[in-house]
Amino acid sequence: MLVALLAVAIGSTILSGLVTIYYDVPRQMGQEFRSYGANLLLTSSSTETIKAENLNHAKALIPSAKLVGITPFRYETIKIHNQPFLVAGTDFSEVQKTSPYWYITGDYPQSDNDILVGLTVANATALSTGSTVTINGVDSNGKPFSSQFTISGIVQTGGREEECVYITLPKLEQVMKSSGTLDVAECSVSANGAELEGIANTISLNTEGINPKLVKKLAKSEGTVLKKLQSLVYIVTLVVLILTMVCVATTMMAVVAERRQEIGLKKSLGASNQSIVMEFLGEGLFLGALGGILGVLLGFGFAQAVSINVFMRSISFQPLLVPITILTSVFVTGIACLLPVRSATEVDPALVLKGE
Repeated sequence: MLVALLAVAIGSTILSGLVTIYYDVPRQMGQEFRSYGANLLLTSSSTETIKAENLNHAKALIPSAKLVGITPFRYETIKIHNQPFLVAGTDFSEVQKTSPYWYITGDYPQSDNDILVGLTVANATALSTGSTVTINGVDSNGKPFSSQFTISGIVQTGGREEECVYITLPKLEQVMKSSGTLDVAECSVSANGAELEGIANTISLNTEGINPKLVKKLAKSEGTVLKKLQSLVYIVTLVVLILTMVCVATTMMAVVAERRQEIGLKKSLGASNQSIVMEFLGEGLFLGALGGILGVLLGFGFAQAVSINVFMRSISFQPLLVPITILTSVFVTGIACLLPVRSATEVDPALVLKGE
């Protein structure tokens, strides 16, 4: 009976743990995928730039609980050492949310007079962290400007981000003598493919001048990984339940075999098959309930350990899993006891008590 209880408890532990992981995996994976960059781009629906008020309206349409960050970008052409480069005005606090994969040698800018330069720009101009550089250009009124900045860090991404110079958006608007317009906004939204498409459609229908575009490769990869992980959880859970059922059935068959004389004696004294069935089935269901309770407690610990080791984050407890796990354990144990219980009712008192 102890072996049967252990089998049910282990099965319930795996069931509870894997189902907890199953429901929490989308959240965990969503947070992991957000480290690979934005999954939604907001661009202008025409040849004009995006108005800041329209971007704020679009941001309000994204559920705050799902929005990781939204980074605006405005691009202009400037010169450093008489070499033309692209300068991007942005919000560095949001960049750290939407593009955590940026590797910065140095630090993010702490003031409007600090800038980041891409690795390609730094190599072309022989600049390094801490250097002072003069940026020249022509503002929106056609007048030349010249501003001095300190390089706080160098951006390395392995992509086109290394070809730009980055300054705060207010500073770029100041030197360009114009404000309120943007070229693009990168959004990082913790949502699956269907939810992301729904958000994009809502923005498209309710916001003037903005065309939302999904970063399809990232969204598709996230959906594919989630489906495979969830399928794996289904398969493992099914296999564990089958093995638990086999183990309980085998153990209960051994219990019935050991108690054949006891069963024969009870029958000879007038016990009915129904009472024999209720006795063994009751024992099995009690084991199932007790094993399910143990499984709930151990399962959450199992899920927590997996989550911390794989995702480096704690997992949330699902109260609904308590009754589900216990009922499933009772059901599986009950099914596993059917064959042993039937075997118990077939015991012939005359044969097992012969010679007694």
